[in-house]
Amino acid sequence: MSELTSEQQAMVDLWEQHLVYEFTDHDADKTVSTMVEDAYVNHVPTMIGGSTREGLRQFYGNHFVNQVPPDWKITPVSRTVGRDLLVDEMINEFTHTNEMDWIFPGIAPTGKKVVLAVVVVAHFRDGKLAHEHIYWDQASALVQIGLLDPTGLPVAGAAAAEKVR
Repeated sequence: MSELTSEQQAMVDLWEQHLVYEFTDHDADKTVSTMVEDAYVNHVPTMIGGSTREGLRQFYGNHFVNQVPPDWKITPVSRTVGRDLLVDEMINEFTHTNEMDWIFPGIAPTGKKVVLAVVVVAHFRDGKLAHEHIYWDQASALVQIGLLDPTGLPVAGAAAAEKVR
């Protein structure tokens, strides 16, 4: 295993702080403070996110940090760090106890447990986050909350995340 350069370690440290601001502190302003002025976030399966600092403040403040379920858990699987990119593969687990615009837009809480394999590609510029592309299997998510019948479909539900684990 190779050691990280000081620039790579700074990216990792900033990313870890960004995650704390999102999932522990639930603070939109602090989250956006880790990003460049023209940053953007795209939750690819739902195409929800924001761009520019003001758009991201609106997104994080109204559609993300205030909607993180209290039992949200992230389990790291792998991390790849490049010159200006960080890729995290993780398992996200939570109970769908409240509206979650970024994962289940327009869907009322179901109270169901959800386990998802998630990949985040984070690009850095000038010492801050420039963009995030977040991926997960939306069909598996919908199966777990009871909105998609997997019968006859190539959909694994929570088993997909468990296999990644």
